[in-house]
Amino acid sequence: MKFLKRLVAVLIVLFGLFYFVGLPYLRKETKKHSPEKTSSYTLQGTQLKVHYSSPSKKGRPIFGGLVPFDQVWRTGANEPTTFTTSGAIKIIDKPLPAGTYSLWTIPNKESWKVIFNKEVPDWGVSIFGGGTQTTRDAAEDLINVEVPSREISQPVENFTIDFTNEDQLYLSLSWDQTRINVPINK
Repeated sequence: MKFLKRLVAVLIVLFGLFYFVGLPYLRKETKKHSPEKTSSYTLQGTQLKVHYSSPSKKGRPIFGGLVPFDQVWRTGANEPTTFTTSGAIKIIDKPLPAGTYSLWTIPNKESWKVIFNKEVPDWGVSIFGGGTQTTRDAAEDLINVEVPSREISQPVENFTIDFTNEDQLYLSLSWDQTRINVPINK
């Protein structure tokens, strides 16, 4: 019985060390390679913000390679990308209430599906899935839209999410030689 109690105590201490020391260290180390970034925009008094981690191309083929086609991607590195709006907006023609959402995508050659999900999981991918299996709960998807992708002439080294205001406001995602624009309306 004493042995079992000691074993349980040791396991609790090891778990505590991993959770409070190991995980924060691992997160800090991964952010050296994929730094956190934030983009903001004010649309008619509504504050919009996207927070993400920005991996680098490093000579790798990205879409259809590192990021497979037709599979859910956490859209960046490290924790899931978050999109926050202080007021109600529309993504294309679909209403998005005020709040913070996780942003997921399904890249393809001609178009991407863009998903706004009500939950923001801790890491975004399963450790046991080798980093390819997301922790997104599809039942919590609030918006799912499809937008065309386009090839850009100048490769983008670091994954970038920004707001661009051309003929209207877009949430723009660019990496390697691919760019998508997600229309945002009030």
